[in-house]
Amino acid sequence: MTRKILVIDDEEHMCWALEKGLRQEGYQVLTATRGKQGLELIRNEVPSLVILDLKMPEMDGLEVLVRAKEMMPKLPVIMITAHGTIDTAIEAMKLGATDYITKPFDLDELKLVVKQALMVNQLEVEVNFLRSELSQKYDRIVGNSQAIQDVCTLIEKVADSNATVLITGESGTGKEVTALTIHQLSSRRDKPFVPINCAALPESLLESELFGHEKGAFTGAVARKLGRFELANEGTLFLDEITEMPLSMQVKLLRVLQEKTFERVGGTESIQVDVRVIAATNRDPMECIKKGTFREDLYYRLNVLPIKLPPLRERVEDIPLLVMHFLKKFNPSKEPAISPDAMGLLSTYQWPGNIRELQNVIERAVILSQGQEIKPYHLPKEIQKTDTNKGSEEQNTGLVINFPDQGISLEELEKELILKALEKSNGNQTKASQLLGITRSALLYRAQKYQIKL
Repeated sequence: MTRKILVIDDEEHMCWALEKGLRQEGYQVLTATRGKQGLELIRNEVPSLVILDLKMPEMDGLEVLVRAKEMMPKLPVIMITAHGTIDTAIEAMKLGATDYITKPFDLDELKLVVKQALMVNQLEVEVNFLRSELSQKYDRIVGNSQAIQDVCTLIEKVADSNATVLITGESGTGKEVTALTIHQLSSRRDKPFVPINCAALPESLLESELFGHEKGAFTGAVARKLGRFELANEGTLFLDEITEMPLSMQVKLLRVLQEKTFERVGGTESIQVDVRVIAATNRDPMECIKKGTFREDLYYRLNVLPIKLPPLRERVEDIPLLVMHFLKKFNPSKEPAISPDAMGLLSTYQWPGNIRELQNVIERAVILSQGQEIKPYHLPKEIQKTDTNKGSEEQNTGLVINFPDQGISLEELEKELILKALEKSNGNQTKASQLLGITRSALLYRAQKYQIKL
């Protein structure tokens, strides 16, 4: 696409010279000799960049700049100024000008400034697009269950703090989604969110990825490289699978967290950063500490604000909401459609892979159903088997009670039913209450009444 450049200068020969020179570079060039005329062209032609003279009659360059930025806040503006008005040019930079160039100037110099300004502007557009894509990918935490609402409340409380957060939970429960949600709700939302998986890289590469390296630091280091800490400056660094980090790296990470400074690999310069760290693990950190694979001091440094994510089997009431969410994601052009039988199977499956497994199942089902209503046969075999098990259970659910001659205690019977429901649901309170046909709060009341430990 041909870039459109607008030149606003009261000297016609300057407009002519700039138009000729910039057209040779392949740009489409518009010119205006008055500020008001230039503003009209900005409004109607939407240029990619403006070259603006600082000193003009009727309306000077600063006023044109302010009005142009009101119309197009992201519009790059390069100011042309004489040597005696550099202070004013600096004032223009404070008002939003991209750069300035002083008269007399070399045309090649101006072309380079224009090229750089357009390049920076394009990068900003691309970064904003990627942020938008990320925002849509991790738009929100889906669920109405009490368990997930408690997590959301905690996220809102910790989001704007600078303290470290440690997110724990099984694989697939949404730890990265949670980390990005915290970032998006914080005052750092417009700064980078930089993730790194500590288990995906060997120790030698992990140090370079985190702290960067200098040219010649090791074989293959042909240039200086910025690490994730520098890239995340003023933003958020997400350290996934933190308990998989080698012990030697844990020592270095602890130092950075405490002192906010580090050195690149092969470097001696102390670099200071302002980074909010969020870490996550699918392991029990205390077990890792007992085994000697995770430093206790690092754990307490990271665990300032802990968040534990519940597995999907403990928030089964959220499964239908998640199913509809993923259906819209993978087939946005059609109204989500899934049969009651298929939804029933999804709601009773145990989901060892949690939300990630559910997402993959729905994506697969959308492909196999070719956008039509999802049926049980579109689901994986292990989920379809849930129906068979359910059927056999239903055939044996006839309640048989041998009523003794001396009678029976209703309280003992109720206690025994609660214990059986908890055993069948592997201690899942929500599932147990569903099996008993009562609310979870009623289950908690009866468990307390009969001194049943949950």
